[in-house]
Amino acid sequence: MCEGTAPRRPKQSHAQLLVIVRLLRGVYTEPVEVLAMTVRKWEEPVYLWLILSVLFAALEVVAVLKNRRKLEYAAKPAVMVCLFLWLYSITGLRGSTLWFGVGILFSLAGDVFLMIALDRLFLFGLIAFLFAHLAYITGFREQLPIVNPWSFVVLLFIVINVSRLIRRIIGALRLKSQHKLVVPVAVYGIVISFMLYAAMSTLYDPAWNANAALLVSTGAFLFCVSDVILAWNKFVRPMRNGRAFNLTAYFLGQIALIAGVISQFG
Repeated sequence: MCEGTAPRRPKQSHAQLLVIVRLLRGVYTEPVEVLAMTVRKWEEPVYLWLILSVLFAALEVVAVLKNRRKLEYAAKPAVMVCLFLWLYSITGLRGSTLWFGVGILFSLAGDVFLMIALDRLFLFGLIAFLFAHLAYITGFREQLPIVNPWSFVVLLFIVINVSRLIRRIIGALRLKSQHKLVVPVAVYGIVISFMLYAAMSTLYDPAWNANAALLVSTGAFLFCVSDVILAWNKFVRPMRNGRAFNLTAYFLGQIALIAGVISQFG
């Protein structure tokens, strides 16, 4: 090779160039397409309503802890409105999901009553949530006739624990001379027990997929826990941050329950 002469580069075949181009296109375009599909997916209203319901639930808990009444009045009803729109956008409220939609609306009414005046409108809130549980029970109506050894175990567990709690709460009501609430609270306890039983019955119902059954069972259980916290905090013994714990369990319960219904029927 003479000095001053540029080195000759090896010649690359046309076939090799095509292979490299195809590889580069595969490497760079496929992740972009996947990312675009994911973004489009998350832009759908279904996810929007779920995210908003979680966001408003968190804001409501913060509002209670910080005593921000205006934020509380905006955030609390918004949670159930978003859950209703989430359920409607996926299922169209067809079939059994109609009853869960009705249950959400009664829950929304109960939320508003208890938010405006917990003491003065407590009975109205209790009645609204009573109808919410009846609507949920109607949505789960296909699970109620299921009878097997597991159903007896579940029923026995619920009856023993709920009856103890109801007796304790009713005893506190009588000590405080709030006798007019004794019967409504007892009836409410029975109805919510049936709702919990119906939801937990999905765990051994082959017609329900495992994830949906776990979600509705967890949601119904948390719903019951939230009611126990509310009643205990109001009638038996005040709890530190009792309202915040009550609302956290309540919102998580409602979100999980509706998520399970959507997973099953959506």
